[in-house]
Amino acid sequence: MILSGLIQDGFASSRLIAFCAISESGNLDYCRLILNKTQNTNLFSWNVAIRGYSESENPKEAIFLYKQMLQSGGLRPDNYTYPLLLKTCAQLSVIMIGYEILAHVLQLGFDSDIYVHNAMIHMLIFCGELGSAHMVFDESPLRDLVSWNSIINGYARSGKPSEGLKLFREMEMNKIRPDEVTMISMVSCCSQMEDLNLGLEFHRYIDEKGLKYTVPLSNALMDMYVKCGSLEPAQVLFSKMSKRSIVSWTTMLIGYANFGLLDSARKIFDEMPEKDVVPWNALIAGYVQCKQGKAALALFHEMQAKNVKPDEVTMVSLLSACSQLGALEIGKWIHHYIEKHKLALTVALGTALVDMYAKCGNIRKALQVFQEIPGRNALTWTALIGGLALNGLAHDAISHYMEMIDIGLVPDEITYIGVLSACCHAGLVDEGRRFFAQMSSNFNISPKRKHYSCMVDLLGRAGFLDEAKELIKRMPMEPDAMVWGALFFACRIHVNVQIGERVAEKLLEMDPRDSGIYVLLANLYREAKMWEKAREVRMMMKERGVEKTPGCSSVEVNEECFSR
Repeated sequence: MILSGLIQDGFASSRLIAFCAISESGNLDYCRLILNKTQNTNLFSWNVAIRGYSESENPKEAIFLYKQMLQSGGLRPDNYTYPLLLKTCAQLSVIMIGYEILAHVLQLGFDSDIYVHNAMIHMLIFCGELGSAHMVFDESPLRDLVSWNSIINGYARSGKPSEGLKLFREMEMNKIRPDEVTMISMVSCCSQMEDLNLGLEFHRYIDEKGLKYTVPLSNALMDMYVKCGSLEPAQVLFSKMSKRSIVSWTTMLIGYANFGLLDSARKIFDEMPEKDVVPWNALIAGYVQCKQGKAALALFHEMQAKNVKPDEVTMVSLLSACSQLGALEIGKWIHHYIEKHKLALTVALGTALVDMYAKCGNIRKALQVFQEIPGRNALTWTALIGGLALNGLAHDAISHYMEMIDIGLVPDEITYIGVLSACCHAGLVDEGRRFFAQMSSNFNISPKRKHYSCMVDLLGRAGFLDEAKELIKRMPMEPDAMVWGALFFACRIHVNVQIGERVAEKLLEMDPRDSGIYVLLANLYREAKMWEKAREVRMMMKERGVEKTPGCSSVEVNEECFSR
Protein backbone atom coordinates (compact mmCIF):
# COMPACT_ATOMS: atom_id res chain seq x y z
CA MET A 1 0.00 0.00 0.00
CA ILE A 2 2.90 2.33 0.71
CA LEU A 3 4.59 1.61 -2.64
CA SER A 4 1.34 1.99 -4.60
CA GLY A 5 0.32 5.15 -2.73
CA LEU A 6 -2.93 3.55 -1.51
CA ILE A 7 -1.88 4.35 2.04
CA GLN A 8 -2.88 7.97 1.37
CA ASP A 9 -6.38 6.88 0.34
CA GLY A 10 -8.66 7.54 3.33
CA PHE A 11 -10.84 4.48 2.79
CA ALA A 12 -7.96 2.07 2.18
CA SER A 13 -5.88 3.33 5.11
CA SER A 14 -8.93 3.14 7.41
CA ARG A 15 -9.29 -0.58 6.63
CA LEU A 16 -5.62 -1.16 7.52
CA ILE A 17 -5.95 0.89 10.71
CA ALA A 18 -9.06 -1.10 11.69
CA PHE A 19 -7.20 -4.37 11.13
CA CYS A 20 -4.26 -3.23 13.27
CA ALA A 21 -6.56 -1.87 16.00
CA ILE A 22 -9.17 -4.56 16.60
CA SER A 23 -8.22 -7.81 14.89
CA GLU A 24 -6.68 -10.63 16.96
CA SER A 25 -3.43 -10.42 15.00
CA GLY A 26 -3.36 -6.61 15.00
CA ASN A 27 -0.67 -4.28 16.33
CA LEU A 28 -1.68 -1.09 18.11
CA ASP A 29 1.79 0.45 17.84
CA TYR A 30 1.68 0.03 14.04
CA CYS A 31 -1.90 1.37 14.07
CA ARG A 32 -0.65 4.53 15.85
CA LEU A 33 2.24 4.87 13.39
CA ILE A 34 -0.12 4.77 10.39
CA LEU A 35 -2.39 7.38 12.02
CA ASN A 36 0.55 9.69 12.59
CA LYS A 37 2.04 9.29 9.08
CA THR A 38 -1.12 9.27 6.98
CA GLN A 39 -2.73 12.38 5.53
CA ASN A 40 -6.50 12.78 5.21
CA THR A 41 -7.22 10.36 8.07
CA ASN A 42 -10.99 10.06 8.47
CA LEU A 43 -13.04 9.95 11.68
CA PHE A 44 -13.69 6.22 11.32
CA SER A 45 -9.93 5.58 11.59
CA TRP A 46 -9.60 7.63 14.77
CA ASN A 47 -12.68 5.98 16.32
CA VAL A 48 -11.52 2.45 15.55
CA ALA A 49 -8.05 3.24 16.92
CA ILE A 50 -9.61 4.68 20.11
CA ARG A 51 -11.69 1.50 20.38
CA GLY A 52 -8.61 -0.67 19.98
CA TYR A 53 -6.81 1.11 22.82
CA SER A 54 -9.93 1.17 25.03
CA GLU A 55 -10.10 -2.63 24.80
CA SER A 56 -6.36 -3.12 25.28
CA GLU A 57 -4.23 -3.64 28.37
CA ASN A 58 -3.37 0.06 28.26
CA PRO A 59 -6.76 1.80 27.90
CA LYS A 60 -5.50 5.23 29.03
CA GLU A 61 -3.88 5.54 25.57
CA ALA A 62 -7.43 5.91 24.20
CA ILE A 63 -7.69 9.22 26.09
CA PHE A 64 -4.33 10.43 24.76
CA LEU A 65 -5.37 9.46 21.23
CA TYR A 66 -8.60 11.47 21.60
CA LYS A 67 -6.58 14.54 22.65
CA GLN A 68 -4.27 14.02 19.68
CA MET A 69 -7.30 13.87 17.37
CA LEU A 70 -8.61 17.18 18.73
CA GLN A 71 -5.20 18.82 18.37
CA SER A 72 -4.86 17.63 14.76
CA GLY A 73 -7.85 19.83 13.83
CA GLY A 74 -10.33 19.39 11.03
CA LEU A 75 -12.24 16.48 12.55
CA ARG A 76 -15.25 16.64 14.85
CA PRO A 77 -15.91 13.69 17.22
CA ASP A 78 -19.26 11.95 16.75
CA ASN A 79 -21.69 9.75 18.71
CA TYR A 80 -19.38 6.73 18.24
CA THR A 81 -16.36 8.50 19.74
CA TYR A 82 -17.85 9.39 23.12
CA PRO A 83 -19.28 6.03 24.26
CA LEU A 84 -15.77 4.56 23.76
CA LEU A 85 -14.13 7.35 25.78
CA LEU A 86 -16.73 7.24 28.57
CA LYS A 87 -16.35 3.48 28.81
CA THR A 88 -12.57 3.97 29.16
CA CYS A 89 -13.06 6.53 31.95
CA ALA A 90 -15.36 4.04 33.72
CA GLN A 91 -12.77 1.29 33.35
CA LEU A 92 -10.00 3.51 34.78
CA SER A 93 -12.25 5.25 37.36
CA VAL A 94 -10.89 8.65 36.29
CA ILE A 95 -13.82 10.88 37.19
CA MET A 96 -12.10 14.23 36.50
CA ILE A 97 -11.24 13.22 32.91
CA GLY A 98 -14.76 11.83 32.67
CA TYR A 99 -16.20 15.21 33.59
CA GLU A 100 -14.00 16.90 30.95
CA ILE A 101 -15.34 14.53 28.31
CA LEU A 102 -18.90 15.12 29.55
CA ALA A 103 -18.32 18.85 29.01
CA HIS A 104 -17.32 18.13 25.39
CA VAL A 105 -20.45 15.95 24.99
CA LEU A 106 -22.71 18.76 26.22
CA GLN A 107 -20.89 21.38 24.17
CA LEU A 108 -21.35 19.37 20.97
CA GLY A 109 -24.94 18.38 21.79
CA PHE A 110 -24.39 14.62 21.85
CA ASP A 111 -26.20 14.21 25.19
CA SER A 112 -29.39 13.76 23.15
CA ASP A 113 -27.97 10.58 21.60
CA ILE A 114 -29.21 7.48 23.45
CA TYR A 115 -25.88 5.63 23.15
CA VAL A 116 -23.91 8.58 24.51
CA HIS A 117 -26.53 9.15 27.20
CA ASN A 118 -26.28 5.54 28.41
CA ALA A 119 -22.48 5.72 28.35
CA MET A 120 -22.66 8.85 30.54
CA ILE A 121 -24.75 7.00 33.14
CA HIS A 122 -22.43 3.97 33.00
CA MET A 123 -19.30 6.12 33.48
CA LEU A 124 -20.73 8.04 36.45
CA ILE A 125 -21.83 4.82 38.19
CA PHE A 126 -18.46 3.09 37.77
CA CYS A 127 -16.66 6.19 39.03
CA GLY A 128 -18.76 6.14 42.22
CA GLU A 129 -20.99 9.07 41.28
CA LEU A 130 -24.32 7.27 41.67
CA GLY A 131 -26.20 10.44 42.67
CA SER A 132 -25.01 12.27 39.54
CA ALA A 133 -25.86 9.24 37.40
CA HIS A 134 -29.40 9.20 38.79
CA MET A 135 -29.70 12.93 38.09
CA VAL A 136 -28.69 12.39 34.44
CA PHE A 137 -31.17 9.49 34.26
CA ASP A 138 -34.04 11.52 35.79
CA GLU A 139 -33.50 14.71 33.79
CA SER A 140 -33.45 13.10 30.35
CA PRO A 141 -36.44 11.89 28.32
CA LEU A 142 -34.07 9.36 26.72
CA ARG A 143 -34.58 6.07 28.51
CA ASP A 144 -34.36 2.64 26.98
CA LEU A 145 -33.82 -0.77 28.59
CA VAL A 146 -30.06 -0.18 28.77
CA SER A 147 -30.63 3.09 30.70
CA TRP A 148 -32.84 1.35 33.25
CA ASN A 149 -30.47 -1.61 33.57
CA SER A 150 -27.50 0.70 34.13
CA ILE A 151 -29.09 2.73 36.92
CA ILE A 152 -30.64 -0.33 38.62
CA ASN A 153 -27.31 -2.17 38.44
CA GLY A 154 -25.64 0.92 39.90
CA TYR A 155 -27.76 0.69 43.03
CA ALA A 156 -27.29 -3.07 43.27
CA ARG A 157 -23.48 -2.68 42.96
CA SER A 158 -23.47 0.11 45.56
CA GLY A 159 -25.14 -2.04 48.21
CA LYS A 160 -28.48 -0.22 48.01
CA PRO A 161 -30.85 -3.06 47.12
CA SER A 162 -34.05 -1.33 48.28
CA GLU A 163 -33.47 1.57 45.88
CA GLY A 164 -32.73 -0.89 43.08
CA LEU A 165 -36.02 -2.72 43.70
CA LYS A 166 -37.92 0.56 43.80
CA LEU A 167 -36.49 1.49 40.38
CA PHE A 168 -37.47 -1.91 39.01
CA ARG A 169 -41.10 -1.34 40.05
CA GLU A 170 -40.95 2.10 38.39
CA MET A 171 -39.52 0.46 35.26
CA GLU A 172 -42.47 -1.95 35.18
CA MET A 173 -44.91 0.96 35.48
CA ASN A 174 -43.22 2.54 32.46
CA LYS A 175 -43.97 -0.64 30.46
CA ILE A 176 -40.27 -1.44 29.91
CA ARG A 177 -39.84 -5.19 29.56
CA PRO A 178 -36.97 -6.51 31.70
CA ASP A 179 -34.34 -8.83 30.27
CA GLU A 180 -31.74 -11.22 31.67
CA VAL A 181 -29.45 -8.31 32.65
CA THR A 182 -32.26 -6.71 34.68
CA MET A 183 -32.89 -9.99 36.47
CA ILE A 184 -29.21 -10.36 37.43
CA SER A 185 -29.46 -7.00 39.26
CA MET A 186 -32.77 -7.93 40.90
CA VAL A 187 -31.52 -11.31 42.09
CA SER A 188 -28.38 -9.58 43.42
CA CYS A 189 -30.62 -7.22 45.42
CA CYS A 190 -32.39 -10.24 46.94
CA SER A 191 -28.99 -11.75 47.84
CA GLN A 192 -27.93 -8.59 49.63
CA MET A 193 -31.19 -8.43 51.59
CA GLU A 194 -31.15 -12.22 52.15
CA ASP A 195 -34.80 -12.20 51.11
CA LEU A 196 -35.51 -15.75 49.92
CA ASN A 197 -39.21 -15.17 49.22
CA LEU A 198 -38.49 -12.22 46.93
CA GLY A 199 -35.74 -14.24 45.26
CA LEU A 200 -38.22 -17.05 44.58
CA GLU A 201 -40.63 -14.47 43.14
CA PHE A 202 -38.01 -13.28 40.64
CA HIS A 203 -37.06 -16.88 39.80
CA ARG A 204 -40.71 -17.56 38.94
CA TYR A 205 -40.80 -14.33 36.91
CA ILE A 206 -37.81 -15.52 34.85
CA ASP A 207 -39.62 -18.78 34.06
CA GLU A 208 -42.96 -17.10 33.32
CA LYS A 209 -41.41 -14.58 30.91
CA GLY A 210 -39.31 -17.25 29.19
CA LEU A 211 -36.04 -15.46 29.84
CA LYS A 212 -32.85 -17.29 28.92
CA TYR A 213 -30.81 -18.85 31.71
CA THR A 214 -27.49 -17.29 30.74
CA VAL A 215 -24.41 -18.31 32.75
CA PRO A 216 -24.30 -14.96 34.63
CA LEU A 217 -28.03 -15.19 35.47
CA SER A 218 -27.73 -18.79 36.69
CA ASN A 219 -24.71 -17.76 38.77
CA ALA A 220 -26.66 -14.88 40.31
CA LEU A 221 -29.57 -17.19 41.21
CA MET A 222 -27.22 -19.76 42.75
CA ASP A 223 -25.51 -17.03 44.77
CA MET A 224 -28.89 -15.76 45.98
CA TYR A 225 -29.99 -19.21 47.17
CA VAL A 226 -26.66 -19.84 48.91
CA LYS A 227 -26.74 -16.47 50.71
CA CYS A 228 -30.38 -16.99 51.68
CA GLY A 229 -29.55 -20.38 53.22
CA SER A 230 -31.31 -22.58 50.65
CA LEU A 231 -28.80 -24.99 49.16
CA GLU A 232 -31.05 -27.42 47.26
CA PRO A 233 -32.31 -24.97 44.56
CA ALA A 234 -28.69 -23.91 43.98
CA GLN A 235 -27.73 -27.56 43.45
CA VAL A 236 -30.58 -28.00 40.94
CA LEU A 237 -29.49 -24.91 38.97
CA PHE A 238 -25.87 -26.05 38.98
CA SER A 239 -26.77 -29.53 37.74
CA LYS A 240 -28.84 -28.08 34.86
CA MET A 241 -26.08 -25.78 33.58
CA SER A 242 -24.68 -27.10 30.29
CA LYS A 243 -21.88 -24.53 30.48
CA ARG A 244 -20.30 -23.40 33.73
CA SER A 245 -17.87 -20.61 34.49
CA ILE A 246 -15.32 -20.55 37.31
CA VAL A 247 -17.88 -18.39 39.19
CA SER A 248 -20.47 -21.20 38.90
CA TRP A 249 -18.12 -23.75 40.44
CA THR A 250 -16.92 -21.38 43.16
CA THR A 251 -20.46 -20.36 44.13
CA MET A 252 -21.44 -24.02 44.59
CA LEU A 253 -18.24 -24.67 46.55
CA ILE A 254 -19.01 -21.75 48.89
CA GLY A 255 -22.56 -23.05 49.31
CA TYR A 256 -21.40 -26.47 50.48
CA ALA A 257 -18.76 -24.91 52.76
CA ASN A 258 -21.32 -22.56 54.34
CA PHE A 259 -23.50 -25.55 55.18
CA GLY A 260 -20.54 -27.39 56.69
CA LEU A 261 -20.55 -29.98 53.88
CA LEU A 262 -16.81 -29.89 53.45
CA ASP A 263 -16.52 -33.27 51.71
CA SER A 264 -18.94 -32.06 49.01
CA ALA A 265 -17.08 -28.75 48.81
CA ARG A 266 -13.80 -30.61 48.31
CA LYS A 267 -15.39 -32.82 45.63
CA ILE A 268 -16.56 -29.74 43.71
CA PHE A 269 -13.10 -28.21 44.13
CA ASP A 270 -11.38 -31.32 42.76
CA GLU A 271 -13.77 -31.50 39.78
CA MET A 272 -13.21 -27.88 38.70
CA PRO A 273 -11.70 -27.80 35.19
CA GLU A 274 -9.72 -24.67 36.04
CA LYS A 275 -8.90 -22.85 39.27
CA ASP A 276 -7.61 -19.39 40.05
CA VAL A 277 -6.93 -18.13 43.57
CA VAL A 278 -10.65 -17.56 44.34
CA PRO A 279 -11.79 -21.22 44.74
CA TRP A 280 -8.65 -21.98 46.75
CA ASN A 281 -9.53 -19.09 49.05
CA ALA A 282 -13.16 -20.23 49.25
CA LEU A 283 -12.24 -23.76 50.39
CA ILE A 284 -9.57 -22.55 52.83
CA ALA A 285 -12.13 -20.12 54.32
CA GLY A 286 -14.65 -22.98 54.50
CA TYR A 287 -12.26 -25.08 56.59
CA VAL A 288 -11.58 -22.12 58.88
CA GLN A 289 -15.30 -21.39 59.24
CA CYS A 290 -15.86 -25.01 60.32
CA LYS A 291 -12.98 -24.79 62.84
CA GLN A 292 -10.76 -27.12 60.79
CA GLY A 293 -7.63 -25.01 60.91
CA LYS A 294 -5.27 -27.92 60.23
CA ALA A 295 -7.10 -28.77 57.00
CA ALA A 296 -6.94 -25.09 55.96
CA LEU A 297 -3.16 -25.01 56.44
CA ALA A 298 -2.75 -28.34 54.61
CA LEU A 299 -4.72 -26.96 51.65
CA PHE A 300 -2.45 -23.91 51.58
CA HIS A 301 0.54 -26.24 51.20
CA GLU A 302 -1.27 -27.88 48.25
CA MET A 303 -1.86 -24.41 46.81
CA GLN A 304 1.85 -23.64 46.99
CA ALA A 305 2.73 -26.96 45.36
CA LYS A 306 0.44 -26.04 42.43
CA ASN A 307 2.20 -22.65 42.13
CA VAL A 308 -1.02 -20.72 42.73
CA LYS A 309 -0.09 -17.27 44.06
CA PRO A 310 -1.95 -16.48 47.31
CA ASP A 311 -3.40 -13.04 47.94
CA GLU A 312 -4.55 -10.96 50.89
CA VAL A 313 -7.73 -13.04 51.30
CA THR A 314 -5.67 -16.25 51.56
CA MET A 315 -3.45 -14.73 54.25
CA VAL A 316 -6.41 -13.49 56.32
CA SER A 317 -7.95 -16.99 56.34
CA LEU A 318 -4.62 -18.65 57.24
CA LEU A 319 -4.08 -16.23 60.12
CA SER A 320 -7.58 -17.07 61.38
CA ALA A 321 -6.63 -20.75 61.26
CA CYS A 322 -3.54 -20.01 63.35
CA SER A 323 -5.71 -18.08 65.83
CA GLN A 324 -7.98 -21.12 66.21
CA LEU A 325 -5.07 -23.50 66.70
CA GLY A 326 -2.93 -21.22 68.84
CA ALA A 327 -0.19 -21.90 66.27
CA LEU A 328 2.12 -18.96 66.92
CA GLU A 329 5.13 -20.25 64.96
CA ILE A 330 3.04 -20.88 61.83
CA GLY A 331 1.50 -17.43 62.28
CA LYS A 332 4.98 -15.90 62.44
CA TRP A 333 5.92 -17.77 59.24
CA ILE A 334 2.82 -16.35 57.49
CA HIS A 335 3.76 -12.85 58.70
CA HIS A 336 7.25 -13.35 57.25
CA TYR A 337 5.70 -14.60 53.97
CA ILE A 338 3.57 -11.43 53.78
CA GLU A 339 6.64 -9.22 54.24
CA LYS A 340 8.84 -11.27 51.92
CA HIS A 341 6.32 -11.15 49.07
CA LYS A 342 5.57 -7.46 49.74
CA LEU A 343 1.82 -7.90 50.30
CA ALA A 344 0.40 -4.54 51.38
CA LEU A 345 -0.48 -4.34 55.08
CA THR A 346 -4.13 -3.46 54.50
CA VAL A 347 -6.53 -2.91 57.38
CA ALA A 348 -8.03 -6.41 56.92
CA LEU A 349 -4.64 -8.13 56.85
CA GLY A 350 -3.27 -6.06 59.71
CA THR A 351 -6.33 -6.79 61.82
CA ALA A 352 -5.94 -10.53 61.18
CA LEU A 353 -2.29 -10.31 62.30
CA VAL A 354 -3.23 -8.42 65.49
CA ASP A 355 -5.91 -11.01 66.24
CA MET A 356 -3.53 -13.94 65.61
CA TYR A 357 -0.72 -12.59 67.78
CA ALA A 358 -3.12 -11.69 70.58
CA LYS A 359 -4.89 -15.06 70.59
CA CYS A 360 -1.56 -16.89 70.42
CA GLY A 361 -0.33 -15.01 73.50
CA ASN A 362 2.18 -12.61 71.92
CA ILE A 363 0.46 -9.36 72.90
CA ARG A 364 3.66 -7.32 72.48
CA LYS A 365 3.80 -8.22 68.78
CA ALA A 366 0.06 -7.59 68.44
CA LEU A 367 0.58 -4.04 69.75
CA GLN A 368 3.54 -3.53 67.40
CA VAL A 369 1.53 -4.59 64.32
CA PHE A 370 -1.40 -2.47 65.50
CA GLN A 371 0.83 0.63 65.46
CA GLU A 372 2.06 -0.20 61.93
CA ILE A 373 -1.41 -0.47 60.34
CA PRO A 374 -2.37 2.62 58.29
CA GLY A 375 -5.98 3.78 58.69
CA ARG A 376 -6.98 1.47 61.55
CA ASN A 377 -10.75 0.91 61.67
CA ALA A 378 -13.16 -0.19 64.41
CA LEU A 379 -12.46 -3.88 63.68
CA THR A 380 -8.73 -3.34 64.25
CA TRP A 381 -9.34 -1.66 67.60
CA THR A 382 -11.83 -4.39 68.54
CA ALA A 383 -9.28 -7.13 67.79
CA LEU A 384 -6.71 -5.43 70.02
CA ILE A 385 -9.18 -4.74 72.85
CA GLY A 386 -10.31 -8.38 72.82
CA GLY A 387 -6.68 -9.55 72.71
CA LEU A 388 -5.65 -7.36 75.64
CA ALA A 389 -8.60 -8.66 77.65
CA LEU A 390 -7.76 -12.27 76.74
CA ASN A 391 -4.18 -11.78 77.92
CA GLY A 392 -5.29 -10.35 81.29
CA LEU A 393 -4.40 -6.71 80.48
CA ALA A 394 -7.80 -5.42 81.51
CA HIS A 395 -6.88 -1.79 82.19
CA ASP A 396 -5.03 -1.54 78.85
CA ALA A 397 -8.08 -2.99 77.08
CA ILE A 398 -10.36 -0.40 78.68
CA SER A 399 -7.98 2.50 77.96
CA HIS A 400 -7.83 1.46 74.29
CA TYR A 401 -11.63 1.28 74.24
CA MET A 402 -11.84 4.83 75.63
CA GLU A 403 -9.32 6.03 73.04
CA MET A 404 -11.33 4.34 70.27
CA ILE A 405 -14.46 6.22 71.35
CA ASP A 406 -12.54 9.51 71.66
CA ILE A 407 -11.36 9.37 68.03
CA GLY A 408 -14.94 8.87 66.84
CA LEU A 409 -15.00 5.17 65.98
CA VAL A 410 -18.19 3.28 66.74
CA PRO A 411 -17.90 0.03 68.75
CA ASP A 412 -19.91 -3.05 67.85
CA GLU A 413 -21.15 -6.15 69.70
CA ILE A 414 -17.71 -7.80 69.57
CA THR A 415 -16.01 -4.70 70.99
CA TYR A 416 -18.25 -4.89 74.04
CA ILE A 417 -17.53 -8.58 74.56
CA GLY A 418 -13.86 -7.61 74.84
CA VAL A 419 -14.58 -4.67 77.16
CA LEU A 420 -16.91 -6.65 79.46
CA SER A 421 -14.45 -9.57 79.52
CA ALA A 422 -11.72 -7.13 80.59
CA CYS A 423 -13.95 -5.86 83.41
CA CYS A 424 -14.63 -9.46 84.42
CA HIS A 425 -10.92 -10.40 84.55
CA ALA A 426 -10.10 -7.35 86.67
CA GLY A 427 -13.25 -7.42 88.84
CA LEU A 428 -14.25 -3.91 87.68
CA VAL A 429 -17.93 -4.17 88.60
CA ASP A 430 -18.92 -0.49 88.44
CA GLU A 431 -17.16 -0.01 85.11
CA GLY A 432 -18.80 -3.16 83.75
CA ARG A 433 -22.26 -1.93 84.77
CA ARG A 434 -21.57 1.42 83.09
CA PHE A 435 -20.28 -0.09 79.82
CA PHE A 436 -23.18 -2.57 79.69
CA ALA A 437 -25.65 0.32 80.03
CA GLN A 438 -23.79 2.36 77.40
CA MET A 439 -24.31 -0.34 74.78
CA SER A 440 -27.99 0.49 74.33
CA SER A 441 -28.06 4.09 75.59
CA ASN A 442 -25.08 5.46 73.60
CA PHE A 443 -24.73 3.12 70.63
CA ASN A 444 -28.13 1.47 70.21
CA ILE A 445 -26.61 -2.03 70.52
CA SER A 446 -28.96 -4.62 71.99
CA PRO A 447 -26.99 -6.92 74.32
CA LYS A 448 -26.81 -10.54 73.19
CA ARG A 449 -26.50 -13.70 75.32
CA LYS A 450 -22.70 -13.43 75.28
CA HIS A 451 -22.88 -9.93 76.83
CA TYR A 452 -25.30 -11.13 79.51
CA SER A 453 -22.97 -14.05 80.19
CA CYS A 454 -20.04 -11.63 80.73
CA MET A 455 -22.12 -9.47 83.08
CA VAL A 456 -23.42 -12.46 85.07
CA ASP A 457 -19.83 -13.72 85.36
CA LEU A 458 -18.62 -10.29 86.49
CA LEU A 459 -21.38 -9.82 89.08
CA GLY A 460 -21.18 -13.42 90.25
CA ARG A 461 -17.43 -13.46 90.78
CA ALA A 462 -17.77 -10.23 92.82
CA GLY A 463 -20.42 -11.84 95.02
CA PHE A 464 -23.47 -10.02 93.63
CA LEU A 465 -25.34 -13.27 93.05
CA ASP A 466 -28.84 -11.85 93.57
CA GLU A 467 -28.15 -9.02 91.12
CA ALA A 468 -26.83 -11.55 88.60
CA LYS A 469 -29.95 -13.69 89.06
CA GLU A 470 -32.19 -10.62 88.53
CA LEU A 471 -30.26 -9.67 85.39
CA ILE A 472 -30.98 -13.13 83.96
CA LYS A 473 -34.68 -12.68 84.74
CA ARG A 474 -34.71 -9.40 82.79
CA MET A 475 -33.12 -10.94 79.67
CA PRO A 476 -35.31 -10.39 76.56
CA MET A 477 -34.31 -13.83 75.27
CA GLU A 478 -34.02 -17.28 76.86
CA PRO A 479 -30.72 -17.63 78.73
CA ASP A 480 -28.45 -20.35 77.34
CA ALA A 481 -26.05 -22.73 79.06
CA MET A 482 -23.27 -20.14 78.96
CA VAL A 483 -25.34 -17.63 80.98
CA TRP A 484 -26.52 -20.20 83.54
CA GLY A 485 -23.02 -21.67 83.65
CA ALA A 486 -21.52 -18.29 84.62
CA LEU A 487 -23.96 -18.03 87.54
CA PHE A 488 -23.36 -21.67 88.55
CA PHE A 489 -19.59 -21.12 88.62
CA ALA A 490 -20.12 -18.06 90.85
CA CYS A 491 -22.29 -20.11 93.21
CA ARG A 492 -19.40 -22.58 93.50
CA ILE A 493 -16.93 -19.77 94.31
CA HIS A 494 -19.20 -18.29 97.01
CA VAL A 495 -20.62 -21.65 98.15
CA ASN A 496 -24.22 -20.51 97.57
CA VAL A 497 -26.09 -23.83 97.59
CA GLN A 498 -29.58 -22.31 97.44
CA ILE A 499 -29.07 -20.56 94.07
CA GLY A 500 -26.59 -23.19 92.85
CA GLU A 501 -29.12 -26.04 93.12
CA ARG A 502 -31.72 -24.16 91.05
CA VAL A 503 -29.16 -23.22 88.41
CA ALA A 504 -27.90 -26.82 88.21
CA GLU A 505 -31.48 -27.98 87.56
CA LYS A 506 -31.73 -25.52 84.65
CA LEU A 507 -28.43 -26.70 83.20
CA LEU A 508 -29.35 -30.39 83.50
CA GLU A 509 -32.66 -29.71 81.74
CA MET A 510 -30.62 -28.35 78.81
CA ASP A 511 -28.04 -31.15 78.76
CA PRO A 512 -28.54 -34.08 81.16
CA ARG A 513 -25.40 -35.78 79.72
CA ASP A 514 -22.97 -32.96 80.66
CA SER A 515 -20.69 -34.54 83.27
CA GLY A 516 -19.21 -31.17 84.22
CA ILE A 517 -22.49 -29.99 85.79
CA TYR A 518 -22.69 -33.06 88.05
CA VAL A 519 -19.05 -32.69 89.09
CA LEU A 520 -19.45 -28.97 89.91
CA LEU A 521 -22.66 -29.61 91.87
CA ALA A 522 -21.02 -32.43 93.85
CA ASN A 523 -18.05 -30.16 94.59
CA LEU A 524 -20.43 -27.38 95.70
CA TYR A 525 -22.09 -29.75 98.16
CA ARG A 526 -18.72 -30.95 99.44
CA GLU A 527 -17.49 -27.40 100.05
CA ALA A 528 -20.73 -26.73 101.94
CA LYS A 529 -19.98 -29.95 103.92
CA MET A 530 -23.20 -31.53 102.60
CA TRP A 531 -21.55 -34.93 102.15
CA GLU A 532 -24.75 -36.93 101.65
CA LYS A 533 -25.92 -34.60 98.86
CA ALA A 534 -22.54 -34.93 97.14
CA ARG A 535 -22.82 -38.75 97.23
CA GLU A 536 -26.36 -38.53 95.78
CA VAL A 537 -25.06 -36.53 92.82
CA ARG A 538 -22.34 -39.13 92.20
CA MET A 539 -24.94 -41.91 92.34
CA MET A 540 -27.19 -39.98 89.96
CA MET A 541 -24.30 -39.80 87.46
CA LYS A 542 -23.78 -43.54 87.73
CA GLU A 543 -27.49 -44.35 87.34
CA ARG A 544 -27.78 -42.14 84.27
CA GLY A 545 -24.61 -43.57 82.71
CA VAL A 546 -22.84 -40.22 82.67
CA GLU A 547 -19.05 -40.49 82.66
CA LYS A 548 -16.59 -37.74 83.50
CA THR A 549 -15.08 -36.27 80.32
CA PRO A 550 -11.26 -36.40 80.29
CA GLY A 551 -9.39 -33.12 79.78
CA CYS A 552 -7.83 -32.16 76.44
CA SER A 553 -4.95 -29.87 75.58
CA SER A 554 -3.18 -28.72 72.43
CA VAL A 555 0.52 -28.01 71.84
CA GLU A 556 2.50 -26.73 68.83
CA VAL A 557 5.75 -28.59 68.06
CA ASN A 558 7.91 -27.80 65.02
CA GLU A 559 5.08 -25.78 63.46
CA GLU A 560 2.62 -28.68 63.86
CA CYS A 561 -0.32 -28.77 66.28
CA PHE A 562 -0.96 -31.85 68.40
CA SER A 563 -3.91 -32.52 70.73
CA ARG A 564 -4.08 -34.94 73.65
